[in-house]
This record gives sequence, C-alpha cells and structure tokens, in this order.
Amino acid sequence: MIDRPHRLLRSVFRRTALAVLLWAGASGATFAAPPGALPAPDHPPVRAPGSTTASAAATPAVNAMASRVLACTACHGKEGRATQEGYFPRIAGKPAGYLANQLLNFRDGRRSYPQMGTLIEHLTDDYLREMAAHFAALDLPYPPPPAPQASPATLERGRVLVQQGDAARRIPACVACHGSAMMGVAPSIPGLLGLPRDYLNSQLGAWKTGQRRAHAPDCMADIARQLTPDDVSAVSAWLAAQPVAGGGKPATTLPAAMPARCGGVAEVPVAAAAAAR
Repeated sequence: MIDRPHRLLRSVFRRTALAVLLWAGASGATFAAPPGALPAPDHPPVRAPGSTTASAAATPAVNAMASRVLACTACHGKEGRATQEGYFPRIAGKPAGYLANQLLNFRDGRRSYPQMGTLIEHLTDDYLREMAAHFAALDLPYPPPPAPQASPATLERGRVLVQQGDAARRIPACVACHGSAMMGVAPSIPGLLGLPRDYLNSQLGAWKTGQRRAHAPDCMADIARQLTPDDVSAVSAWLAAQPVAGGGKPATTLPAAMPARCGGVAEVPVAAAAAAR
C-alpha cells in the first residue's frame, strides 16, 4: 500500500516527461518565449514500427535542442551535468557516439530502465543522434568529487584494477580502453570519472547479470563477469573519489590498441590477439 502512491507518481512523471519531449520535438518551442514568438512547428520525429531512419522532416538545429530535451534534465540535472550525489549519470560532454549508442540501446531493449525506454521509444535514430550531439557539445565544469566512501585498502584495490587490471583473471585495466585520464575516447568510449558510485556499482552489476547489454561482442559483460562483488565495490569507490582534470574532455585516440574487441567501437584498433578471436 505504501508503494502504490510512489508508482502512481512515477507513472505520471513518465507520461508528463514523454509529452514534454514529443511536444517540444514537434514544435521547436522555447519555453521562455511568449506564445506568439514560437517558431512554426515541424514534423514530430516519431519512428514508425520497424523503422530505423528519420522522416523527411527538417533536422532540428543543435541550439534548438535545449528546450526539446527538458525531459532529460529532469533526471540528469540542469544541462545534463548531474552531480556525484545520487544515481543519475552526467551526460554533458560525453562522447556523442557513446550517448547515441546508449539512447539506441535503451530504445531497443539492450539496456533496461523503464523511464528511459518509455521516454524515447517512438523517436527515430537520427533524432536520438541529434539529442546525443547536443549533450556532447556542452562544455561544463565538473564539481570536486565527494570524500572517499571506502577504506584505504579498498581504494588501493580499486586503483590497481583500474590502472593495471588483473591478467591472471583476464581483467584488463580500465585505462586500456577508457584512456589514461579515464575520460573516454571520442566518439564512442565513455569516461569513468564524475559519476556517482551508486551508478557505477549498478552498471557493473547489470552487465554481470545480463540486465545491461551492448552490441556484440559485449566486452564489458565479459569483463564484469570476472569481477567479484568486492572488486566492483573497490573499483566504483576509487573512481568516484577521483577529481576530473583538464576540463574533463574525452581523448581523441588511445595510446595503444584495445585489449579486447568491443561492439559499437569499431573505429578503435584492437590488439592482434583480440582481433584473432
């Protein structure tokens, strides 16, 4: 009985957020403008069943997207910058290819989070890529990290896994794919810093249990299955406690080939041993 009002509120929020996103996408409206100043509506970028391409409607300009993605900022924070307190991840400044892939994954069921799936289930591939490009282009400062939430021994264990991995258990270092600064690699590899510990924990757990999937070969699922619960806790604690340096921008290249082949990042070279598999 206690949970019923919460479910009702979540349902109302999802419907309201979806209505805002679709209305704004259809109208190009800016909420601060008076009614007479609204631009003429374009066609809603709604996906027909089985379709993966956009309609012939005009593609919205990036600077028009701010009003169209207000439903996103309800959870991800103003301008998508979020905070390290709580669950929702920062999306501002993330590589555009990564954000687009995740929107497609949510829409097509490879990632499961009902609020996201409901919000974007009728949007086209091209429109989702426009949304991703909008958030990727935002250059916003990162706040300082929260105080460490684990013992020194746990933090050190996390640091070793992130920076060195564990070859005996076929766990590559996180930096081997996510970059030495751990801010990702454009266009498709995400950064690991500036994210809430709860979010990091939940995503590694989701990969481990199969609740989160990516295009094959799903390298993160393979890695997550090698991690123990203590490993996950240590890695997330260490990452969440690290400051973001140098503006937090993704790298343009990795210094060496990736140790594993990963779906969705075909543009990144892979080590010979991994490529031969």
